[in-house]
Amino acid sequence: MQDYTIGQAARLLGVSPDTVRRWADAGRVATHRDDSGRRLIGGRDLAAFAVEVGQGAQSGEEEPYTSARNAFPGIVTAVKLGDVAAQVEIQAGPHRLVSLLTREAVEELGLEIGMQAIARVKSTSVHIDRA
Repeated sequence: MQDYTIGQAARLLGVSPDTVRRWADAGRVATHRDDSGRRLIGGRDLAAFAVEVGQGAQSGEEEPYTSARNAFPGIVTAVKLGDVAAQVEIQAGPHRLVSLLTREAVEELGLEIGMQAIARVKSTSVHIDRA
């Protein structure tokens, strides 16, 4: 059975390597060490955990799994839809955040002026999560 490094597991799960390390430290996913001391996750363990994470994301949990740690809860103040792209503005306290994302994402999230949303910032990207 194939083993996966923390980085490989993170890419497959769609999260950061730090998130996978925290999950492993908390005992949510089993790891073992190879001869050089690297933490590895067995393929069967990773597959089972991926299903668990996927089911949790679909269960309507309050907080989504995300690697973006800078969260700005606020209110949607503008939504500009183009044919393919969209622009969403959120006022979070004194902060005005603007995100460019796909029109499809805006429609899937059901973002409208006046609704609560959370802008998550990582590097130079702003991720919008429906609150």
